[in-house]
Amino acid sequence: MKMSRVATLQFAAFHVLVVLLSVGADYIPPSRVDGFVYENGSLDLLDTILIEAFYDPVCPDSRDSWPPLKQALHHYGSRVSLLLHLLPLPYHDNAFVTSRALHIVNSLNSSATFPLLEWFFSHQEKFYGAQTRNLSRASIIEEIVKSAAKVVGRSYYNAIKKGFNDTKSDYQTRVSFKYAALRGVYGTPFFYVNGFLLPDAGGSVDYKAWRKFIDPLVGDKKSAHHEESLHFLS
Repeated sequence: MKMSRVATLQFAAFHVLVVLLSVGADYIPPSRVDGFVYENGSLDLLDTILIEAFYDPVCPDSRDSWPPLKQALHHYGSRVSLLLHLLPLPYHDNAFVTSRALHIVNSLNSSATFPLLEWFFSHQEKFYGAQTRNLSRASIIEEIVKSAAKVVGRSYYNAIKKGFNDTKSDYQTRVSFKYAALRGVYGTPFFYVNGFLLPDAGGSVDYKAWRKFIDPLVGDKKSAHHEESLHFLS
């Protein structure tokens, strides 16, 4: 990631923070926690190791980091949960509208959220760079609606299209950006494990690295549960 891009997003994040602090008592948090829970993950912080990932649907680095993270999640099963946050980067073409599509689909059928994210990862060239330079925003949204309907089900076409005319999905996507800014996230992918920033933020983490980070935590959690059981029995 070029420093000019980092500086741009850091400035935006600082501006968001200033605005939120300036509104004081008038600021109202969103009605639900930001992010999408992967498959059967749990947000019970006492019973699971929580990974928080910040992704941009049209970010190549986000795309490349997803397969090893997904492999790790399947390896650990219910012991590890993923909460995915979206950060539509201002220098990635159509990052906001693709993120908005994910919010819309999640509200219609949450089981289709990650399949749609993977579809965006596999077809980034359709929405990123020179491919869309001469296309109107309306035509890009229409293509996204058609594509999302193919993933979710063609019967959802009208509902997805309606979602882009609803201010709710726009608000949810803005909340995602603001949440990332408040967490100090300035690029994608960024990863937190149990609330702590993973080293080398902004780059891909391979499967071996995930195992290196998570294995000791899984062992510590097992030990803690064992000690609790012995204490109960005594």
